[in-house]
Parts: sequence; C-alpha cells; structure tokens
Amino acid sequence: QLQFVESGGSLVQPGGSLRLSCAASGFTLDGYAIGWFRQAPGKEREEVSCISGSGLTQNYASFVKGRFTISRDNAKNMVYLQMRDVKPEDSATYYCTEEPGCRGVPANFWGQGTQVTVSS
Repeated sequence: QLQFVESGGSLVQPGGSLRLSCAASGFTLDGYAIGWFRQAPGKEREEVSCISGSGLTQNYASFVKGRFTISRDNAKNMVYLQMRDVKPEDSATYYCTEEPGCRGVPANFWGQGTQVTVSS
C-alpha cells in the first residue's frame, strides 16, 4: 500500500504564498502520476492539480490555474504544490496521492493531509 505524507500547510493571509510538500513513505514516487486534492469542511474532496510520472505534464483545476504550480523532484522523492495569491476559498485540508494517468480519479491512498487556512 502506498503511503503519502503531506506537510507545509499553515495560516496564511490572502494574497500570500505557501508551498506544500508530498513525501512518499516506503516507496519511490518516480513514475507515479501524483495528484493534489483538497477538502474543505462540509464539501466534497476535489482535485487541485496533477503531475505525470515523468513530470512533463501538469494539470490544474480552473480555480487554481495561474496561481498554483505543481512540481516534482524524483531525486528527493517529493512532489510540491506552490500556492500563490491564495484566497480564503483555498482554505482546506490538502492531500496528495497517486492519480493514475492524471484522469481525476485518485487511487485512494490517503495520508493525514496538511491544513491550509487563508485568513487575515
């Protein structure tokens, strides 16, 4: 079973920046397409972004396009989500997981997530 560990979430002011990190526990991320998802209280989990196994393809939800950037460093076994110009509606718990083919369907290996709160 794949295990993921998310980190980097915190309280940030609107318009600020934050970088989330996704680490693999016990396996190598290289070759796996990885997606970032988020879930706000009372709402369904939604896809934010995905990066292909090679890192050559990145997909973004319309509500973060132009503000968030997904990247990966296979040498460090990490995937990142750089968040810029954050908005209060970006507040949520963020999760990373395998997302085969970046087709919007997660493989359902969920970690604890990392909490992002955007507030002044």
